[in-house]
Amino acid sequence: MNRTEVIESVVAKQIKSAKDLPRITVGDTVDVHYKIIEGDKERTQVFQGVLIAMKGRGVNAVITVRRIVANEGVERVFPVHSPRLVRLEVVRRADARRAKLYYLRDRSGKSRRLRDQRRGLKHFEAEMMAGAGDSADGPGAGGESKPRAPKAEKAAKPKGEKKAKAAKA
Repeated sequence: MNRTEVIESVVAKQIKSAKDLPRITVGDTVDVHYKIIEGDKERTQVFQGVLIAMKGRGVNAVITVRRIVANEGVERVFPVHSPRLVRLEVVRRADARRAKLYYLRDRSGKSRRLRDQRRGLKHFEAEMMAGAGDSADGPGAGGESKPRAPKAEKAAKPKGEKKAKAAKA
């Protein structure tokens, strides 16, 4: 075995399976259950916040989660494949049009909120219920919407018609 094969075999053991990790995207509100070791005691702490960034791939994948505690922003970076990461849950899905949501650091109040993800969510839930998690084959896969019919044009009314009707009544 050469050096790369040895590294790949070690890394393959450390990577968590797709069943252990939910499908998460930037903008989701997530619960991160993280194992904390204090002395000889071990406990699980839950960190709930908005997923603002995802970086790396494979064993080097990390997520950045931001939450507000006592009017102060707190961000934590979690390695996704760490053995200390017990569980990752999606609390709420949101619609984000950016890959990194660093602009949320400067926002406060209602402008910090992200819009709920509405389009395609029903398709995603139906897919999860059916157990077919491998349907994302490329662009346009998942959450496809029906083609819309063109809007019917309204007939133009003469300007004086409203006044004439109001005068008769």
